[in-house]
Amino acid sequence: MTVPELRPWRAAGPRVARAAGAVRPRLARAVRAVRPRVARFARATAPRLDRVTRPKTWQYTAGAATAGLALAAGAVTAAGPWDSTGQRTAERDRAVALEHTGGADHGGPGGSGAAAGSPRPAPSAPSVLTGLGGTDGGVPRGADAAPGGTALADLLGPLLDDPALGGTRGAAVVDLTTGKRLHALDADAALTPASTTKVATAVAALTALGPDHRLTTRTALEADTGELVLVGGGDPTLTAREDANGLASLRTLAEKSATALKKRDVRRVTLSYDTTLYAGDEAHPIGVNENLAPVTALMADEGRTDDSTAGPAPRVPDPAADAARAFAGFLEQHGVTASAPGPSKATDRADTLATVSSPPLSALVERMLTHSDNDLAEALARHTAVASGEPADFEGVSAAITARLKQLGLPVRGARFHDGSGLDRTDRITAGLLTALLAEAADPARPELRPVLTGLPVAGFTGTLNGRYTDGAAGVVRAKTGTLTGVNTLAGTVATPDGRLLGFAFLASDTTNAWEAQTALDRLATTLASAAP
Repeated sequence: MTVPELRPWRAAGPRVARAAGAVRPRLARAVRAVRPRVARFARATAPRLDRVTRPKTWQYTAGAATAGLALAAGAVTAAGPWDSTGQRTAERDRAVALEHTGGADHGGPGGSGAAAGSPRPAPSAPSVLTGLGGTDGGVPRGADAAPGGTALADLLGPLLDDPALGGTRGAAVVDLTTGKRLHALDADAALTPASTTKVATAVAALTALGPDHRLTTRTALEADTGELVLVGGGDPTLTAREDANGLASLRTLAEKSATALKKRDVRRVTLSYDTTLYAGDEAHPIGVNENLAPVTALMADEGRTDDSTAGPAPRVPDPAADAARAFAGFLEQHGVTASAPGPSKATDRADTLATVSSPPLSALVERMLTHSDNDLAEALARHTAVASGEPADFEGVSAAITARLKQLGLPVRGARFHDGSGLDRTDRITAGLLTALLAEAADPARPELRPVLTGLPVAGFTGTLNGRYTDGAAGVVRAKTGTLTGVNTLAGTVATPDGRLLGFAFLASDTTNAWEAQTALDRLATTLASAAP
């Protein structure tokens, strides 16, 4: 069966094409020496249906992992260094360590160097994909498509038949250099996406707001009443911790506000807080849940009651009130006494005293995807609604995300967005839409969408893939995971041995064993990593 193109893509500019031509031979040479081992392993482990459901992870040998990491090392050498996270150094050192004893110790599982529950920043967006095809960080269009048709069907077909994937599944694979679909199985079936919904949220938010947009929390003084209002700007990364670590600081806002108040000879205020940026119910349809706080425009540290910065955690029942009480305490430290805070709304007559702003949206999107941050996903969805002229509630989110994806010409038929995080089981996305989103983010004409790709967890190294593929396709699979009871999904990119970048989406519903389903999805992505012409 002929597999259709996703959409006609614009040809890459000459400068991008020249960069791709210069880099691709370097990538191919990086894995030429170990490529026979990959091929032998792929042949030796051709899927057998009577074995794929055993509770054992199907993985590359160390030689195959070295091949993938050699490719990653070649790509990152061409593209230049990461930002300060040291991720590229970790990948190169891991590739060396697989062939030699010793090597660098990065202090954590998968070489991340981060303690459990304490995520390190995701890599920055610029130039990450340069090594795979262009000085603008995008993937050039017009190159020959990667192998598809029968060959890819033979590789993936039996794996997609794995009973561990439940009673309903959808799949799509595209070549990101051309935008062409290479393989599909019920790619237009709208299934529950779980957290892969965040890929759509990211694209919609970046389209609506731009990568440089920041979320601002401010204080406003009502001149006629002397009321000080803490105005929530919908920034769930606002922190009350002593070390803000580059995030907007509630302590800094209190210090700046106190300084401004004392200049006005004001040392006692009636304190209020304003959450009216958002509309509707603060409660997510899943109810009280440790996976996210009530959805409000004012919170500090995502309303967590412990020291965690990612993953499930107990939350305060009223994050806005809790943040306002903490703010009052910080004001007191700087010589300004505040009343017990209550809800209010800043008027148009109020004078802004001080502001603090989040990192740029590009960094927020990366954090959301890398660590599957539900609070950040819901916030970015609401900001998308605000920017789109929709109410900042769940209904407005649904309309705004759909409209933004339609604006990009993406195939939204059958898609339903009832939240931004994917925790709502009534969300629906097709495998075809997920791969179209990835292809759009790889388009050189869409540099503002690049954080969607650079924020994807790196297999064996970062975020929700930190503990997966550790002896498999580490460094070459980058994907957003999705898990709900009976639902397992995976969508992302994979670099093949010849330097191709493929986008894929695998969705499984009615699964009965989450571990076996996850293993089956990882097997599919690892198989793609071994695909060669």
